[in-house]
Amino acid sequence: MGLNTGQIGVLVLAAVLVFWALGAYNRLMAQRNAIAQAWARVAEALQQRATVPAPLVAALREPMAAEHGALDGLLLAHEASVRAAAEMGERPVLPTHAQTWVTAEAALAAAATRLLALLDQHPEALAAEPVAKLVTTWQEAQARLPFARQLFNQEAQAYNEALALVPTCWLARVFRFRPAGLV
Repeated sequence: MGLNTGQIGVLVLAAVLVFWALGAYNRLMAQRNAIAQAWARVAEALQQRATVPAPLVAALREPMAAEHGALDGLLLAHEASVRAAAEMGERPVLPTHAQTWVTAEAALAAAATRLLALLDQHPEALAAEPVAKLVTTWQEAQARLPFARQLFNQEAQAYNEALALVPTCWLARVFRFRPAGLV
């Protein structure tokens, strides 16, 4: 009892669909992994920057005693950014985590800008050895961050575009792939 031409055609079509689905799924997973790797680069810059706020604030407590609000604001904003970055590290494709981190980074940028402006008004504090070195470390880490963010956003955008393609979008719905957030 052999297979007729119609049955063979159906089997070939089913095999093609299965291989396509496996390929599409693997491609989406590879893109999600690329997003995680891109986040690791962002995390490296954040780790370099994370070494600065506490010692900087400690070094500035005495010379800038009247600016405790700005110093404490930097520490609080940094803590919020670190928490948001940790969430991003756990699930870098979740848009809510990305938005939380972007918001925390904006608050940290505002606090750092305020502190750096205050340091410009206190050149003696800025000229002190530990402070000058810490500010330089901060600025170097901040300079690396936009490039790491751009790489992350490129990977996330490629993933989001792949999710939007027909027929991949149908497979994405079945396996609950969701668009990634941008940073």
